[in-house]
Amino acid sequence: MSTTTTVTVTGMTCGHCAASVREEISEIAGVEKVDVDVASGRVDITSAAPLDPAAVGAAVAEAGYRVQ
Repeated sequence: MSTTTTVTVTGMTCGHCAASVREEISEIAGVEKVDVDVASGRVDITSAAPLDPAAVGAAVAEAGYRVQ
Protein backbone atom coordinates (compact mmCIF):
# COMPACT_ATOMS: atom_id res chain seq x y z
CA MET A 1 0.00 0.00 0.00
CA SER A 2 1.35 3.41 -0.96
CA THR A 3 1.58 6.42 1.30
CA THR A 4 1.62 10.07 0.33
CA THR A 5 3.90 12.63 1.95
CA THR A 6 3.28 16.32 1.27
CA VAL A 7 5.93 18.97 1.83
CA THR A 8 6.24 22.64 0.90
CA VAL A 9 9.43 23.61 -0.92
CA THR A 10 10.52 27.24 -1.04
CA GLY A 11 12.45 28.91 -3.84
CA MET A 12 11.07 27.14 -6.90
CA THR A 13 10.19 29.50 -9.76
CA CYS A 14 9.95 27.43 -12.94
CA GLY A 15 9.59 24.03 -14.55
CA HIS A 16 13.33 23.45 -14.36
CA CYS A 17 13.18 23.99 -10.57
CA ALA A 18 10.36 21.47 -10.33
CA ALA A 19 12.28 18.96 -12.46
CA SER A 20 15.35 19.28 -10.20
CA VAL A 21 13.29 18.69 -7.06
CA ARG A 22 11.38 15.81 -8.68
CA GLU A 23 14.62 14.15 -9.83
CA GLU A 24 16.32 14.33 -6.42
CA ILE A 25 13.27 13.12 -4.47
CA SER A 26 12.76 10.30 -6.98
CA GLU A 27 16.16 8.90 -5.97
CA ILE A 28 14.95 8.16 -2.42
CA ALA A 29 14.37 4.42 -2.02
CA GLY A 30 10.70 3.48 -2.32
CA VAL A 31 9.51 6.67 -4.04
CA GLU A 32 7.01 5.85 -6.78
CA LYS A 33 5.75 9.26 -7.92
CA VAL A 34 6.51 12.94 -7.28
CA ASP A 35 4.05 15.73 -8.16
CA VAL A 36 5.39 19.28 -7.93
CA ASP A 37 3.29 22.47 -8.01
CA VAL A 38 5.71 25.36 -8.56
CA ALA A 39 3.17 28.10 -7.79
CA SER A 40 2.37 26.87 -4.28
CA GLY A 41 5.60 24.97 -3.61
CA ARG A 42 3.55 21.90 -2.79
CA VAL A 43 5.25 18.57 -3.43
CA ASP A 44 3.24 15.35 -3.11
CA ILE A 45 5.41 12.24 -2.85
CA THR A 46 3.90 8.79 -3.30
CA SER A 47 6.04 6.02 -1.83
CA ALA A 48 5.87 2.36 -0.92
CA ALA A 49 6.45 3.16 2.77
CA PRO A 50 6.49 6.30 4.94
CA LEU A 51 9.51 8.47 4.17
CA ASP A 52 12.08 9.82 6.60
CA PRO A 53 11.56 13.62 6.68
CA ALA A 54 15.34 14.06 6.91
CA ALA A 55 15.81 12.12 3.66
CA VAL A 56 13.22 14.29 1.91
CA GLY A 57 14.86 17.46 3.27
CA ALA A 58 18.30 16.29 2.15
CA ALA A 59 17.03 15.49 -1.36
CA VAL A 60 15.38 18.90 -1.66
CA ALA A 61 18.58 20.57 -0.38
CA GLU A 62 20.57 18.61 -2.99
CA ALA A 63 18.35 20.20 -5.65
CA GLY A 64 19.18 23.63 -4.22
CA TYR A 65 15.95 24.35 -2.33
CA ARG A 66 14.61 23.81 1.13
CA VAL A 67 11.56 22.32 2.80
CA GLN A 68 9.54 24.96 4.61
